[in-house]
Amino acid sequence: MNKKKDGLKEDGESSKVKANDVIPFFQHWNLILGDGSNVGPATDYENQDFFYTASDDDGDWVVFKSPNGGSTHGSSNNTRTELAQLKKWTPMTEAKMNATLKVMNVSATGDARVASTHSVVVGQIHSADGHENEPLKIFYKKFPGHTKGSVFWHYEINTEGEDNSQRWDYSHPVWGYDFSVVGTDENTYPPEPEDGIALNEEFSYEVEIKEGMMHLTFTSEGHETKTFKKNLISSEYAERSEIPEQVRNLFFPIGQDGVERKNAYAGEGLFFKLGTYNQTNGKDPKVNKVWCSGAETHGGDLQKQYADGNYAEVWFKSADITISDEAISNAGYFEANDDLSTKTVYPHEVIPFMDKFKILLGNGTTVEDITAFEHKDFFYTVIDGTRRWVVYKTPNSGITSKNSSNTRTELHEKRDWTPEDGGKLTGTCKVMQVSVSGDARVPAAYSVVIGQIHSGEGHENEPLKIFYKKFPGHSKGSVFWNYEINTAGDDNSDRWDFSTAVWGNDMSVTASSQDGAPAEPVDGIELGEEFSYEINVYDGIMYLTFTSEGHETKTFTKNLVASEYIERSDLPAQTQKLFVPIGQDGTERATAYKGELNYFKQGAYNQTNGKSPETNRVWSAGAETYDGDIAKQYENGCYTEVWFREATVGPGVMPNK
Repeated sequence: MNKKKDGLKEDGESSKVKANDVIPFFQHWNLILGDGSNVGPATDYENQDFFYTASDDDGDWVVFKSPNGGSTHGSSNNTRTELAQLKKWTPMTEAKMNATLKVMNVSATGDARVASTHSVVVGQIHSADGHENEPLKIFYKKFPGHTKGSVFWHYEINTEGEDNSQRWDYSHPVWGYDFSVVGTDENTYPPEPEDGIALNEEFSYEVEIKEGMMHLTFTSEGHETKTFKKNLISSEYAERSEIPEQVRNLFFPIGQDGVERKNAYAGEGLFFKLGTYNQTNGKDPKVNKVWCSGAETHGGDLQKQYADGNYAEVWFKSADITISDEAISNAGYFEANDDLSTKTVYPHEVIPFMDKFKILLGNGTTVEDITAFEHKDFFYTVIDGTRRWVVYKTPNSGITSKNSSNTRTELHEKRDWTPEDGGKLTGTCKVMQVSVSGDARVPAAYSVVIGQIHSGEGHENEPLKIFYKKFPGHSKGSVFWNYEINTAGDDNSDRWDFSTAVWGNDMSVTASSQDGAPAEPVDGIELGEEFSYEINVYDGIMYLTFTSEGHETKTFTKNLVASEYIERSDLPAQTQKLFVPIGQDGTERATAYKGELNYFKQGAYNQTNGKSPETNRVWSAGAETYDGDIAKQYENGCYTEVWFREATVGPGVMPNK
């Protein structure tokens, strides 16, 4: 790098060269900094952390710099030091932006399997209306150890309907690769692109909008000039059959498989953005394998990130925009998005059925009204770059309900119903964490219950518990469901569960040693992999449906009002193996749960506790609890965390025959 100065005199006084001396157009933009703040128009403005001038042998430049981790703007995961145009215009309006720049740094760390890692967006068109999607993002990306990086551009669909979580990008290479070319593992990279652009190598782009068409031109000395055009008012992705193969490979596995509205971005207010929009963040890739990079952020410490290369930096030599007289104020976008990352979004705003539930948190607190409630340790919302999720989190040891050894952050339905009355609960979720400690010989170890039917009368047993379980060292875990008998007689100590595998193993598959593990399930579900369940109880019968992209849909039925376990000879072999040795060998009342009031539960009911396996070889997991210190448990992976993006509750419905 032939960098000479960074906008400061030797005595530390501010440089006389301001950004608007180099590129005299800053009155047309608001400047968003890498700390999330909107500083407004940047005329006569500089900030030595994010936005300043520098010079080298080629002249003066405007520097845009932003770390991997900090505060951001709007609903994005990613920090930016970026200009956002003060006016907006429709695709039928003539508009133009051009720039000459060079990328000086992209993040030195991140998971190479994640498409966005080691990349930065240097120019955009953003919608100010509707879903606020992006019909254009111009990227630069370079893997560590490579001299040359890639320049490519994206078109993000303007998703049909109200649910924008299924949006996706289609990536076009300019020089080098497109977005979809990634490493084979975290630190293994693809071959270096032969026609790529090096750090500190100058290139230019021009974006022109005219009569609904976007025209792109890319130039760089020693490289072929590339031109593209894209229709912004008539979609080529209005049917699923039209979705490109690249998208199917990259976005379908994370559940982003939407179609675009037929008139694309027609009629929406659009505006230009320019600068450094760092695409490498510190979020765990298991959250989102396209956009969450797992990079170093030093806990958000700006100077530590800058010191060891965990930032993006782009220098602009020249830039210009053409603004039509038809353009109008874009103030509404800034009013909606300024400080959005610091605003609280309650779980009820993501899944609007919280008025039908109360919640028990991992610290033993019950909250009756959760419509405007969150708790940052247990129950809150996150955004993963594509959608909002409700997070349920609870340690191995805390304070729990009177009849359980296990902590939970779990919803409790306020309505009671009998199996004859029926009820229905659905959930779309992904398990992000199960305890990393525990005794592998204990069936309950490393598992969490994510949905239940619970009886509120009699023995208060559980006709349904839906589990996820993953052994340490395995990539894939198992989903299974348990039926607990409604024990005949007054002695409930003889109750037992029968476990049925959905994907992977059932509960009875354990290790032969405390730190061992059985074979990894071939058809299992990974942490961070989305799946859905539906519990439908109708006329005394429970109907279960489990779905997940890339996995076989599984369905089950169970009679809740007539038992199949009324004689000891009816006890299944699994029960004989698992529960009879610990003295749990009861039979069930003939009418099972008939006439008993039940209710649904949903969330994270941690099954991995700190009790000694000597007390119960099925349910006492022997896990680390750090004497109940919740912060230490969270720090060391001794907790469970489940995210839900959709869920419904209501009456049971007649199943499709």
